[in-house]
Amino acid sequence: MPFVVAIDGPSGTGKGTVTSALAKKLNLLYIDTGATYRCVTLKLIKENINLDDKENIEKALKNINIEFKKNKILLDGEDVSLEIRKNPVNDMVAKVAELPEVRHSLVDLQRKMSEGKNVILEGRDIGTNVFPNADVKFYLDASQEERIKRRLKQNKEKGIETSEEEVRKNIKFRDESEKTRELNPLRQAEDAIYVDTTDLTIKEVEDKLYKIIKKKKHDAKWIERGYIQTKNTVFKRIARKTIKVFLASLYHIVYRVKKTGLENLEQDDGFIICSNHLNYLDAAAIVLLNKKTIRFVAKSDLYRIPIISFLGHIFDVIPIKRGKNDLASIKMCLKALRNKEIIGIFPEGTRKGIEKNVKVKNGAVFLAEKANVKIVPVGIRGNFKPFTKVYINYGKPIDINKLKNDDPNWIDTASNKVMEEIIMLTKKQQ
Repeated sequence: MPFVVAIDGPSGTGKGTVTSALAKKLNLLYIDTGATYRCVTLKLIKENINLDDKENIEKALKNINIEFKKNKILLDGEDVSLEIRKNPVNDMVAKVAELPEVRHSLVDLQRKMSEGKNVILEGRDIGTNVFPNADVKFYLDASQEERIKRRLKQNKEKGIETSEEEVRKNIKFRDESEKTRELNPLRQAEDAIYVDTTDLTIKEVEDKLYKIIKKKKHDAKWIERGYIQTKNTVFKRIARKTIKVFLASLYHIVYRVKKTGLENLEQDDGFIICSNHLNYLDAAAIVLLNKKTIRFVAKSDLYRIPIISFLGHIFDVIPIKRGKNDLASIKMCLKALRNKEIIGIFPEGTRKGIEKNVKVKNGAVFLAEKANVKIVPVGIRGNFKPFTKVYINYGKPIDINKLKNDDPNWIDTASNKVMEEIIMLTKKQQ
């Protein structure tokens, strides 16, 4: 699987220098997205295209050729590495970057450049728009005064003559326009790691990010293994049975488990078990205390822990990257269901989601409709303290096709109905 690092932040925070260094150190392809906008700006200037001339801007975008080669940036075959850092590009780039046709075109270009590769990108909306599913995201920031000093020093090193007044004016203008523009404004992604570089040297920032990325890359390798289902060998079957018997016995000793509605699991086809999620041990109760083989869907991060990774492979746990459109996980689920297997999903998406009043996830209903299988709701009740009772109530199978209608939001409505049934089962007396 490709590995993507996204670094966002305003101008002058050291993004370019740090990203370039990290790319070499971690063997990642470096894509300077800011340079792509500067290249478009330079092309419009050279071809004397007005920013109101949408037709000719779109023509220019179709014919543009931007390449990154070693330390050079090529625009239509010409090295423009220095030219794109000078005026009038500096004065126009923020306005050009606001144009919807430019942003849409360059986002597509940046994704195409990154396709199937291990990349590191820096810009203004990488983690929020270009790669919202990036493996690791950073938001670099610094005081405005510090950023002005850095940009002056950087320009001097590159032989670009600019006054402090020009740099100050440019940075202030870009900050305002980038943070207030309607289309994909500059902002920190919710899952991005914030780094204030004001009092840090470039080397200190580089080292800080390097350690985080290195660990993420290591974790990503373990997680990637979770998407490869191991063969059902004799060793695996024996190991699964032995572990299941041992842990089930231990479970019965620690908790006084009472199950009802087991007849609802007697189906010839594959189906989905949907349960409320109280504790990290409730999935174990469903998997271990049933004769049938049940494969649960769990967050992919669990596979980065070696012992959990081992158990995940033994019990064929299906990983999923939460909050992301995980196509690999969806394919694994659909394949299992079409092979008449049983998979388990927590519609809450997190522990005690009912209490937190989280929005019900619609993945289970989506998969049930695609694979044409039923959903068995399960209500679990208990505090999971040692030697207390845990109640597991299996409800009647729900035929999703009967909930389907012409409403474009029918999947969300059906998911809420499934959750209502689960809640009812948690309250049912046994």
